[in-house]
Amino acid sequence: MPELPSTDADLDRPPTDQDLARLQLTTLLYYLHETNPDNGLVRDKTEPNAPASIAAIGMALATLPVIVERSVVIRKFAAKIARKRLRYLLECPQGPEADASGYKGFFYHFLDIETGRRVWQCELSTIDSAFLFAGALTVATYFDLDSPEEAEIRDLATTLYERADWQWACNGDVSLTHGWRPETGFIPHRWHGYDEALLLYILGLGSPTHPLQRESYSAYTATYEWKKIYGRELLYSGPLFTHQLSHMWVDFRGIRDDFMRQRDSDYFQNSRQATFVQQEYAIRNPMGFAGYGKYCWGFTACDGPGWITRTVGGVERQFFDYTARGAPFGPDDGTVAPWVVIASLPFAPEIVVPTIRNFARMNLGMTRLYGFKPSFNQSYAMDDSPTGWWVTPCHFGIDQGPVVLMIENYRTGLLWNIMRRCTPIVAGLRRAGFSGGWLHQASDPDRRP
Repeated sequence: MPELPSTDADLDRPPTDQDLARLQLTTLLYYLHETNPDNGLVRDKTEPNAPASIAAIGMALATLPVIVERSVVIRKFAAKIARKRLRYLLECPQGPEADASGYKGFFYHFLDIETGRRVWQCELSTIDSAFLFAGALTVATYFDLDSPEEAEIRDLATTLYERADWQWACNGDVSLTHGWRPETGFIPHRWHGYDEALLLYILGLGSPTHPLQRESYSAYTATYEWKKIYGRELLYSGPLFTHQLSHMWVDFRGIRDDFMRQRDSDYFQNSRQATFVQQEYAIRNPMGFAGYGKYCWGFTACDGPGWITRTVGGVERQFFDYTARGAPFGPDDGTVAPWVVIASLPFAPEIVVPTIRNFARMNLGMTRLYGFKPSFNQSYAMDDSPTGWWVTPCHFGIDQGPVVLMIENYRTGLLWNIMRRCTPIVAGLRRAGFSGGWLHQASDPDRRP
């Protein structure tokens, strides 16, 4: 693993390629170790009896090109993994029944890892299905050899993506709903305001079978909030992951939609600004949480100590369980997520690298299986913790993917280069009004992936 820094001066030392390769490898092992070999479903987290997460399965698919290019698994065997996952997902029952795996081409958020059927009466999730589709389109584009085996991957992935009925998911309006439950119908919330749904709309617009209306994207961007925070102007969204997940697949450098053209920016630069805002919030530390500072930040959706109120240093503190933390407007309970810092590596390496090195000194499991623990809280003391404060006991499937994929995009741009050739992504970007940069040279969107 990356060498532990011995002095503060070492924090600013650039990472070697070997440093990043080791951190990337130990993180992506999650998708090899936590996968059911019978069907390819991936556990949501490392908790006994955890179900599969449909988003984690999509991220696992997206890491297959990485494990091939990094010589972890040979191409032939990685292709077998892709085929098994995609075949199984297509065989999973779709329908209005409460115990199906999905409906109208979308999938439930969590599935039983053995049977592939819905658990916990969870929602049919449009956003988690989008991450699955993005992973499927990744392997459809990457495995491009003229062989029956790789042609099958392309056919399976295309079928999985093209059967999703995006118009149905709008429930009579132009914007997308969060999802649906067979017991109660559509969830009464829509994807409005800037967040990870940027990818969701691009995929919906790019569908050749049941596409979103062009107006859907306008409805999404109409609810954006442009703010000036700490002297930086940016499109606001509090949790840092919302500035990253769409970027795992789409290279937004130099391409702009109408909203960004009017502000002389792009979504990549916006994510860079958001990363600096997070660091500045930690430096200012307005709520006085322990540990925050120049090289200890990262506020996002993550696990927490629990829904508990404690008096800490004479101050009554409210702590949270798993929730979407954000900066600078909260919520905030002192919990920091190393994974979300690493996922900002392409945007702001000059502050991410020293922060990673600082985390490396904090006994957060960097050198152990799956890499850094996803979250910790230095304000929440625990006598039985090796650190003396709370550290999450679990790793989560949706936290591992951003680390692996964004390290790779920083190192080589692999995922970005693959998806520049992905027909639905190109078509969706163009229908959303993006232009410029690499998109000007992209292939004809009428050609299938």
